[in-house]
Amino acid sequence: MITVVWAKKTDEPDWENCSINEEYYAAIDKMEKANVSRDYVVGWASGYLQNPKREEQRVNEAYEAGYNDGESKNDANFKAWAGK
Repeated sequence: MITVVWAKKTDEPDWENCSINEEYYAAIDKMEKANVSRDYVVGWASGYLQNPKREEQRVNEAYEAGYNDGESKNDANFKAWAGK
């Protein structure tokens, strides 16, 4: 006779205690709806999540501004990058 034991995988994310919160998703949603520069949004998300910056040759003004705002959890400056 074969006995099968099912175990819960331990490498699955714990979504209930996930550190990304509604503030992050709401800010990204606002920026996308306002047609904010893609580089700014990517920079903001990277800064918010404390990801390493892009390589120097791929960084531009919009990305740098977004990264700095995201790092400080500031979503008030994105309107300057709308439509760009």
